[in-house]
Amino acid sequence: MNASTLQLLLQLAVATPLAGGLILAFGNFLPKRLCKLVAFVGFLVPLLVALHLWWAYSDAPKSDGYAFLSSVDLGLSALLGISLKLGLNGISLPLFVLAAIVGFAAGLVALNSGAERLKLYLMLLLVMHGGLMGVFASVDVFFFYFFHEFALIPTFIMVGVWGGRDRTYAAMKMTIYLTAGAMLSLAGLIAIYTKSNAASFDLIALRAALADAGGLLPALQNYFFGLLLFGFGILVSLWPFHTWAPLGYGAAPTSVSMLHAGVLKKFGLYGLVQIALPLLPLGARDWAPWLIWLALANVVVIGLVTLAQRDLKQMIGFGSVMHVGYGFLGVACLSTLGAGGAVLFMVAHGLSVALLFLLGQEVLVRTGTFDMTQMGGLVKRAPVLAAFFSAAMLASIGLPGFAGFWGELTVFLALWNVSHLYAALAMLGLILSAVYGLRAVAKIFFGQPTELHAKYAEANPTADLSWSARIPALVLFAALFFLGFWPKALTAPLNETLGTIYPALEAAVKVAANQ
Repeated sequence: MNASTLQLLLQLAVATPLAGGLILAFGNFLPKRLCKLVAFVGFLVPLLVALHLWWAYSDAPKSDGYAFLSSVDLGLSALLGISLKLGLNGISLPLFVLAAIVGFAAGLVALNSGAERLKLYLMLLLVMHGGLMGVFASVDVFFFYFFHEFALIPTFIMVGVWGGRDRTYAAMKMTIYLTAGAMLSLAGLIAIYTKSNAASFDLIALRAALADAGGLLPALQNYFFGLLLFGFGILVSLWPFHTWAPLGYGAAPTSVSMLHAGVLKKFGLYGLVQIALPLLPLGARDWAPWLIWLALANVVVIGLVTLAQRDLKQMIGFGSVMHVGYGFLGVACLSTLGAGGAVLFMVAHGLSVALLFLLGQEVLVRTGTFDMTQMGGLVKRAPVLAAFFSAAMLASIGLPGFAGFWGELTVFLALWNVSHLYAALAMLGLILSAVYGLRAVAKIFFGQPTELHAKYAEANPTADLSWSARIPALVLFAALFFLGFWPKALTAPLNETLGTIYPALEAAVKVAANQ
């Protein structure tokens, strides 16, 4: 395909879910079956496009490090320096593919969920999915932020309307925390744009303007990086600003948990890797020691909290918060290796946590509870579910053969180069996640069923994992397995981009450290 066709495909991947959501919003006359078909197309097209662009990326022509680069002037460029500029580089491509895969799996789960007011549910999920595709395709920093907010609003609504226990409180707490994080990060982004004197808000222009000016003053970098760190940190559940996440995931419908924990939560880490570190290297250097200790608190402190959980969905939620600490540790290494490990980790974590939320819901269907103390012996009734859940938990721990192994290994190597002590403390997370993960597998699927579980199983003889659940689970599992055995599919484009951007970061940090 020629360059213009590939550019059009990238635009199509963002526009299709949004168009599907628009059709459902105003298609009251459409029958339910046709609405489900529109939604299915809205989830399928981004997946097919993302896989094709992933395949075509290495041979595609690059402009300023971006492939498939296109721009749509919305009349704001002359006044505000804003235009809808889309493109993919080696950092955004893995996250773009992640959004497409998890979005498709979450869409299949939603289509078979039997939710009340299904048309509205699918419409909101499509809007959320379209926003996520736009986040990682955006080169313009304004639209990077705008698409995130576009995806976030349906999250609050869906948790509040279709959520489970404590949904109203969870939705309110998520709204307060995530709005605060979004405002801090927006302030940081606007501050960078204002002080850079760039002619445009897009990332290419910002990098060029700061390079020509020799970068911002160290004091400004310190302030601006702090805004971005805590703004993005709240959005990613950096300790101690994490309490909204387990509560929100516990109350959210399964599809929303999959998309938010699996993809939307990566917005902040992605922003640090793609924007904050390259543009504010001296600010990153000053904040890195603090970030390492906060990230270690995610790994160790939240890991211990996860050990204490008896509710399955809460355990998965706290485990997700624990594991994002590895992503922050990769960022705090201020190196090409650390940033690459953070991106690899984000992809692996997104796939595994989405799979765990999907399978956790299937456990609920067969036991009537998330309380793991009331479970046992489920392997006899659902051996396929047991196999999938066990594999998903091992992938989450970082077992070799799954994508998570490469992300965690790379972060540990980068951290080892910074401090042996930090690396040793981070590796405690492997022990903690193995303990709570394998204990959950043993408690749910093996041993003797409790009396309550036996009575529920007798009254609700649900069969093993149905194909409506197996297909999305297989999609996520196949991606984890493929990247576990062929990480080069992500590391090749990632190395190309990081090798261009990050040497300047490392040099600036080294020079400042020697002064």
